[in-house]
Amino acid sequence: MRFHHIGFIGLGLIGGSIARAIRKFYPDMAITAFDTNPDNLTQSLSEGVITTACNRTEDGFAPAFSSCDLVFLCTPVDYNNTCLAQLANVLKPDAILTDVGSVKTPIHEAALQLGLTNRFIGGHPMAGSEKSGYRHSSDHLIENAYYILTPEADVPLDVHDDMGQLVASLGAIPFTIKAEEHDHIVAAVSHLPHLIAAGLVNVVRDADSPDEKMKTIAAGGFKDITRIASSSPVMWQQICALNGGPIEEMLDRYIRYMTNIREMIHAHNAQGIYDLFETSRDYRDSIPGSSAGPIKKAFALYCDIIDEAGGIAAIATILAANRISIKNIGIIHNRSFEEGVLRIEFYEQEACAGAVLLLKKYRYIVYEA
Repeated sequence: MRFHHIGFIGLGLIGGSIARAIRKFYPDMAITAFDTNPDNLTQSLSEGVITTACNRTEDGFAPAFSSCDLVFLCTPVDYNNTCLAQLANVLKPDAILTDVGSVKTPIHEAALQLGLTNRFIGGHPMAGSEKSGYRHSSDHLIENAYYILTPEADVPLDVHDDMGQLVASLGAIPFTIKAEEHDHIVAAVSHLPHLIAAGLVNVVRDADSPDEKMKTIAAGGFKDITRIASSSPVMWQQICALNGGPIEEMLDRYIRYMTNIREMIHAHNAQGIYDLFETSRDYRDSIPGSSAGPIKKAFALYCDIIDEAGGIAAIATILAANRISIKNIGIIHNRSFEEGVLRIEFYEQEACAGAVLLLKKYRYIVYEA
């Protein structure tokens, strides 16, 4: 492999997780990192994740990366362009640059202006967490997740192959497309759903009665389908600003579709409504569930329990005795959309699958989410 010294600018959740994965699979790799939070650097050094911590000097941070073969830009999307410009004149001639941003076109345009298109490969790991920061990073965050690569046409084939092999060796699934296509796709499957969820929550909030009856009954299915509305406002402010064109296109499509649905309801078009749910069900059921996508999946199950003292404690004890950690647990009072009375959420798919088998062994009736 051509990469022997890798750099990270930004050691948050994503940067820290990729660095941890590299350390796990390449224990002898030299890793240099810069982060505006000195605690992240101190912790990563003490854990042996990185080998060199870079502090900002009068010349900036860029000179510390002059010997790197590959540099990951893992800062907020709107700051990655600035970092790209600072690195342009200090890196080795054959060094490769990549990023992990969720919008690709702006940084590719910056790479073109800087004459870096033959050595810049855009990247977007389709993984994340409801938590942020290096302290929540893990060496398996990108495992089984699609990792989008968006190389320009003048990136040498062997360089692209090496980047893909590195991604695959960390347990992720490399997936190569053009930057514009990436932004169009994520506008549909990630950005639009987040906006719909946020809008739906606000519709209910604004339509609710003073005594908040809607809010009371919304627990359960409604809260699950709008979970992503709790995402970072700052992050989504940036994403909407940087990927406005594709998002507007998808919003226009969605608005036209919802207008058509409203007309079907007004006209009592029963067949149209039936076809709507039939086609959506068939397409959704055809979506593979084995790999992570741009929206973080919730690993949850539903379980029937008898309404008696100690019922929840008994289940929690069974899981704890088998070293299965629970992320969240609670009674579902509105069960219009789910089977079961108790909802249990886990941090990982393996824990959820193990809990299903374990609880069935104890003769609980379990429904998988």
